[in-house]
Amino acid sequence: MMNEDYRLNDRVISVVRDYLVAYPAEAEGLIPLLDLATTAAPVTARTTLPGHVTCGAVAVDTTFRVLQVRHRSLDRWLFPGGHVDDADATLAATALRELAEETGVLPSAVRPLRDLPVDIDVHAIPENPEKGEPEHTHYDFRFIFQILRSTGPGTVDLRLDEVTDHRWIPVSDLDGPTGARISAVLAG
Repeated sequence: MMNEDYRLNDRVISVVRDYLVAYPAEAEGLIPLLDLATTAAPVTARTTLPGHVTCGAVAVDTTFRVLQVRHRSLDRWLFPGGHVDDADATLAATALRELAEETGVLPSAVRPLRDLPVDIDVHAIPENPEKGEPEHTHYDFRFIFQILRSTGPGTVDLRLDEVTDHRWIPVSDLDGPTGARISAVLAG
């Protein structure tokens, strides 16, 4: 299993390096992930601490709105996403699986708009005594997908054990670098 962990870590390192070519200013925040990925600890495993990789889906409909879900545990609006499973072939596949699991939007209903993440968001996750998890860091690899056919925001079928609500917001309403990058990808 350790060889597979090293291969996964090598893939994460490769994606981060390619990402940093486009966004070199983010290197400082991603150095801890790169350092962790050089160890035997599988950086895609939810048990790896002090942090690990998660993946999110930025799903954009034909009217340039993005789908967000209200996360049950964190009580915040987020892009659909979550932890990497052993069966996930790629990081983008994790994002697609999570999009389908949390919202019912199937992989066949979207197409990727780029191979690399549009953003790698680094954020702290608070301690969760119920799950026996200490405070830790998520390195959330966010992949952007276009919903193929939609005359409106599309049909969403929420997984209510993980999320409590959903909304579609204009890309222009997203703050920070993620909103600007999504706009740039959509502009071509």
